[in-house]
Amino acid sequence: MDMREFGRLGRVSALTLGGGGIAGVWGRTGRAEAVATIRAAIDGGITMLDLAPGYGTDAESERAAGEALRPSDDVMITTKVHPQDGDDDIRRSLHDSLARLRRDHVDLFLLHTHLSPRDRTQPGTIDWRRYRDQVLPEFERLRDEGLIRAWGITAIAHPDTVLDALREAPRPDAAQVIVNPMDMVGDLWVFDGVPPANDAIRRLANSNGVAVIGIRAVAAGSLTSTLDRDVPTDHPAAVDFARAEPFRRLAAELGETPAALAHRYALSVSGVATVVLGVKNREELAECLAAETRGPLTAEEMNAVVALTA
Repeated sequence: MDMREFGRLGRVSALTLGGGGIAGVWGRTGRAEAVATIRAAIDGGITMLDLAPGYGTDAESERAAGEALRPSDDVMITTKVHPQDGDDDIRRSLHDSLARLRRDHVDLFLLHTHLSPRDRTQPGTIDWRRYRDQVLPEFERLRDEGLIRAWGITAIAHPDTVLDALREAPRPDAAQVIVNPMDMVGDLWVFDGVPPANDAIRRLANSNGVAVIGIRAVAAGSLTSTLDRDVPTDHPAAVDFARAEPFRRLAAELGETPAALAHRYALSVSGVATVVLGVKNREELAECLAAETRGPLTAEEMNAVVALTA
């Protein structure tokens, strides 16, 4: 497994095991298979788990990790918070996560909420003033207390605000950025009429020393062979799946599965420290580990993929 620079946290494996898949977000699985998948990921060289209280019923991803991990495991833990009212939400959420994980700290703590535009607040988002005056100081305190080693943001929000967050100190230690071959944001986007700016966000993060975590490599399943969730035809994932048919044809021409090609693409994008996997079992994990072993795409392969969105 390739190891890459990851800012203040040192080095991280090129692949990270995500918590959504093992918690049943991307199709059915169970606790035993989730635990076995975590063990297989660690055995395969993965050094970070990306979890969240909201992944699965009753924080299933964190509970599965708490059961699977051993004291001797050299693995970093990322978890998230979706604050509702104030800084006490942040601290309480972290303590609840630590109890489920059976740990005394997490390595990376991520704000898992959209940032509003600076001139207005949309429902379900955090406005700029609260982000700067409440969230950031609490994250800094948690780091000073040793409860977290680093903090970051999920950089899927109004582009102008995200770019400001990456410019202004204190900056996040890491940012989760959408990185997939067709730049699909799916059901994550809430800012009608405003296009995402994933490439610009990734480049600015790189230039300002913010480690980039690539997420949605297979666009919530839309860049795989089959969409294994029962969603209506007008659901964003189903719409994206239909739109991705040229990508599946290209994958077949290159002798790759769509999922493998999508992950190799994300691993080949400059400035991405690690790519989060949404796998739900050991079979899907093995496909991704094999794709990583085959290495980055060639220049010709990369050009063929990029041409799909030209």
